[in-house]
Amino acid sequence: MTEMGFIDADGCALLRGAGGDGAPVIYVIDMPEHPFDVAAAVDGVRAMVVRVPVRDWSDSLTPWPAAGVRPGAEDFGGKATETLAELTGTVIPAVEAAHGLSPARRVICGYSLGGLFALYAFTREPSTFSACACLSGSVWYEGWVDYLRQYAPNGAGRYAYLSIGRKERRAGPPIMRSVQDDLEACADMLRGSGCAVDLVVGPGNHMQHHTERLAAGLKALDAQLAITG
Repeated sequence: MTEMGFIDADGCALLRGAGGDGAPVIYVIDMPEHPFDVAAAVDGVRAMVVRVPVRDWSDSLTPWPAAGVRPGAEDFGGKATETLAELTGTVIPAVEAAHGLSPARRVICGYSLGGLFALYAFTREPSTFSACACLSGSVWYEGWVDYLRQYAPNGAGRYAYLSIGRKERRAGPPIMRSVQDDLEACADMLRGSGCAVDLVVGPGNHMQHHTERLAAGLKALDAQLAITG
């Protein structure tokens, strides 16, 4: 693929499920420098899974600029709109053409800021993504809950899987400690829009159980896709 600004297109990788080339596709947002163990997490999943690494975690995945979470920390760049346009307009068509895929449905999944981006993509691209998984998502992000309150899309026939570690609300800078309350608010708003929502509170903090949370999210999406066809 040609060089792009926000997504490492050459780093995209397809992990084939058991469902064949017409199976739904789950796009998993990832980071090149500290990749998640997507290969371990896809065990038993029938859908196709595509790993999508972004170039700059803090800039590519945040929906608008915001101050860093600690004094002296780099500010967030707020380039999610551009990243999403690149994903839907260039990366997805190129990946599916290269591998001969013709999915009836596409869904998106991410962890931390990747989870925030997955939920953002779900709200902005309802015709592209029928479901999302927001895993330990950074829904504490400044302005996010107010955004979702205003722009929660029609959720009829759509599905969101939200998960968090029960210790996440106890650690990190003060802005992050509202994360479970904010995630519960997101779940309520999505349900209010007609979306089917599963909210799971599991063990550990934000830095633990990455692969287990990712595997659980992928399996939940896979099961939902099997139900809805």
